[in-house]
This record gives sequence, C-alpha cells and structure tokens, in this order.
Amino acid sequence: MARMRQNTVPWWRWRAQVRSALHMFGDPAFQQECWLGGRPEYGTVTDAVYRLVGDTWLDRWSAATYIGRIFVDGDEADAVDQAVLAVLGVLHEVGEDAPAAAYLDHPGWPHVLQTARAAHERLSAADEDDAARRPDTLDVLRIRTGGR
Repeated sequence: MARMRQNTVPWWRWRAQVRSALHMFGDPAFQQECWLGGRPEYGTVTDAVYRLVGDTWLDRWSAATYIGRIFVDGDEADAVDQAVLAVLGVLHEVGEDAPAAAYLDHPGWPHVLQTARAAHERLSAADEDDAARRPDTLDVLRIRTGGR
C-alpha cells in the first residue's frame, strides 16, 4: 500500500485505514502468519475492526455516505458495505478481543475473506496500487497517515 495515490479521494487517510483493514481481512496467508502467529507489528483482529469502522462509523452508516470523500463510487461503497457487514457479523457472534483462531474458525469467516478481498481489490485498482502487496505494519501506516 506504500504507493497508494493520495489524490484518489480527499479523505485519503481514512481510505488508507479502511484499505489496511480490508487487506488484512481478505488475505488468509497474512492471517495465518501474522494474526495466528501473534506478530504484534500488524495488530490483532480487533485492531483491524477499529481501522475499518472506528473513524468512519461504517458500523452505523453506509459507505455510500462517503462517496467522493473516502470512496470513489457506488461500486466501491457497496463492496465495502458487504465486507463491513460480514466482519461485524462474525465479530458480534465471537465477541470482541477473542483470540484470532476464534474468528478464523467461525463458519462465516470464508464470507469475510471473500467480501474483504473483493473490496480491497476494488479500492486498490482505483488507487493504482498492487492489491497483492503485503499490508503495511501499523507503524508504517501510522507514519503514512499521520495518525495514532
């Protein structure tokens, strides 16, 4: 994600956070190596949920609210909405702060993988970025976005 264009949308910092989470939710190899492997530089499943919905309130508002700000068009917004619903469905059943394996073993997790990957690929294409690149660590993401 290091090459993400910053002029795709005006609220690119939020877009970077959402893309980071979608990338992690849509990449089973990453999940096995980093979340199940306990690599702290990438955070936990709960950290990724926060990046997905914390600042944007996508758990309460449709991504369509942010077309032209965070998302380029309705197709992106629809893809993100589907991924958010899939992630939150599993989160609500498993609970917050569960071990990574509890999420990844949930019967709804394949849907999370599918919808998050589709949304991440759509956003990556609009940003002219390689969707297959490894996600940035939280420190790199923080530096890039000037965030917390």
